[in-house]
Amino acid sequence: MTTGRVRIMLFCKVPDRGSESEVEEAYHLISKSLAGTPGLLGNELLRSLIEDGAFAVMSEWESFDAFHHWDEGPAHKDQTAPLRPYQDPARPRPWEMYTVQAAY
Repeated sequence: MTTGRVRIMLFCKVPDRGSESEVEEAYHLISKSLAGTPGLLGNELLRSLIEDGAFAVMSEWESFDAFHHWDEGPAHKDQTAPLRPYQDPARPRPWEMYTVQAAY
């Protein structure tokens, strides 16, 4: 069991006929719907400086339990649906979970 803060990374890629603004719009839509979610400390949309059309969404949660409670809840699938078409298909899974092991 992890204790402390947890960060979730969702990796996204703009489709060949898409635009970066589509990913940005979906991110903002989701972020507005997640405002006030218990345990969610915040999130950021990160754009790659190396790969065109590549993004990551990093969300920070106060604990794994808080994230898991939201993830298993009824609102999760609908709230995150706008970014689903942009999940990076080149990755074995489009997301990763990290616990904060050390910080300065």
